[in-house]
Amino acid sequence: MLSYLPRVLFRDLKAYQHALRVAALSRPLIKRLPAVEHDLADQWRRASNSIALNLAEGVTRKGSKEFRRFADIARGSLHEVEAILDLVQYMGLFQPAELKELIDVRDECARMVYGLLRKLSASVTAS
Repeated sequence: MLSYLPRVLFRDLKAYQHALRVAALSRPLIKRLPAVEHDLADQWRRASNSIALNLAEGVTRKGSKEFRRFADIARGSLHEVEAILDLVQYMGLFQPAELKELIDVRDECARMVYGLLRKLSASVTAS
């Protein structure tokens, strides 16, 4: 079903393009965190970067099963970013309006990754 995926350039994936935006939109917000929150800043930076990096690595792996594993890691990073956004709002570090664009892009990226995972799961099951 998705035998073409390993030959697809990761830059062509809509999920990857959205993941780049998640990382780019996170960066200025991370810089605004107080110095005392350096652990949170580091975790946010790593999680937001991990989405695109895992999608890129997964596409270059052999077969849908391997790609699915990396897409699943990207999904986990998307949820980590979501939890971080909840946390920084709950802690009063950001107002919802300040995070709206990032939340919207993260949500769209999550939809793309979930769709990719569904297709990959069907491909793995069919093989």
